[in-house]
Amino acid sequence: MPTSNAQLFEAQNRSNWVRLRTLVTLRWFAVIGQTTAIFVAVRFYDLQIDVPPVALVIVTSVFANLLSVSLYPENRRLKENEAIVWLAFDLLQLSALLYLTGGLNNPFAMMVLAPVTIAATVLPLRGTVLLGLVAMGLITVISRTHIPLVLADGTELALPLLFQFGFWLALLIGSAFLALYARQVTNEMHVMSEALLATQLALSREQKLTDLGGVVAAAAHELGTPLATIKLVSSELKEELENSPELREDAELIRQQADRCRDILHSMGRAGKDDLHLRHAPLEAVVREAAEPHLSRGKTVTFHIEPEEGSSQSQPIIPRQPEIIHGLRNLVQNAVDFANAHVTVDLTWSEDGIGVRISDDGQGFPPSVLGRIGDPYVRRRRVMEDGARRPGYEGMGLGLFIAKTLLERSGATLTFSNSRLHGQANWKGQATGGAIVDIVWPGNTLQQDEARVSRPLGKNRPIKA
Repeated sequence: MPTSNAQLFEAQNRSNWVRLRTLVTLRWFAVIGQTTAIFVAVRFYDLQIDVPPVALVIVTSVFANLLSVSLYPENRRLKENEAIVWLAFDLLQLSALLYLTGGLNNPFAMMVLAPVTIAATVLPLRGTVLLGLVAMGLITVISRTHIPLVLADGTELALPLLFQFGFWLALLIGSAFLALYARQVTNEMHVMSEALLATQLALSREQKLTDLGGVVAAAAHELGTPLATIKLVSSELKEELENSPELREDAELIRQQADRCRDILHSMGRAGKDDLHLRHAPLEAVVREAAEPHLSRGKTVTFHIEPEEGSSQSQPIIPRQPEIIHGLRNLVQNAVDFANAHVTVDLTWSEDGIGVRISDDGQGFPPSVLGRIGDPYVRRRRVMEDGARRPGYEGMGLGLFIAKTLLERSGATLTFSNSRLHGQANWKGQATGGAIVDIVWPGNTLQQDEARVSRPLGKNRPIKA
């Protein structure tokens, strides 16, 4: 499955990356640079260059730019095949120019690396490999066959054979290295961009749920008094209408419907904990709220709540931030998904900070990716096993990345490791037991001033869109 995801990323994200206008602009700069170099070489250094064919090669680029501007709009984005054609044209034009001006003896021969580097950033792998091979072939041809550079007195400018060979080899290696380097950096940038976008969407969804909960809680709070009044008045009417059965039934119906409204608001209020009075809650309440959707999924989730040894602090009051709830929920979900039977959530606190440890009795994180957990799209070797444990799971690490990013936004530090309790060390000495995630908020990062939290908050304010 990771392969299919990688291919999907390749197809969706590397198509239409580059605008035609970008290549046209770069080609104009190349034309100016080439013209200037030829002028200086002939005018100031008296090099014997056959100017007409050189000028024809340069004019070819000018004609290509003018044709592009006339046929296509400036904002046109190139498809894969179109980008390959234009970059291949640039390679051929530059190689022809080098052929007419000394081949690899021309110090500007290194410019042949530019189209390959651009291809590595905007083309799929096959396009990059194709242009790389074309560039290597052209470099080899002009290293063996070219028109030499000659001074006014007939002296031929040529590097020693050993230097020519070294320059040829350096260009071949450089084209491969720069292409690989540019491609790797570009991939990481776009993968991180996609992952951060997914994180923002997850946070936005959690924020909307929290806001919706606030609306429900405010409604329950504001409607509580009128519903109680309706119930009281209907009860009094029921007693006074003993001699009017029909009216007495109407009073009873009013009372029943008031009770029904109360029950509906009560059930909806489970998601409405973002009332002004509950924007802060004890650590245990926040963690249990985050874990609640995964407590009835067939695995035993045990909570251990106690201060660290020597600490006299009471349980801290922390903010109910969407980042914290969603991040903890993702981590608990991951633990429940891969646990054999039991998940443990340990809550500790002291003057130095707050700690939450989520551990399971599964097989733990694969040692091969343990150091990269928290990065987006980390592929795992146990794909088939993970798929059997959690159908539809593709092992790309995006959920852990989202959890890590959101919790770090709240000031937490996350550590991923394996336990030796349910497993043993591998040949490198790494533990292979259940997975452990430690979340630590140092100091007073989350703890709120108790007097400020408990002071009167006033009326619930309307939620503005």
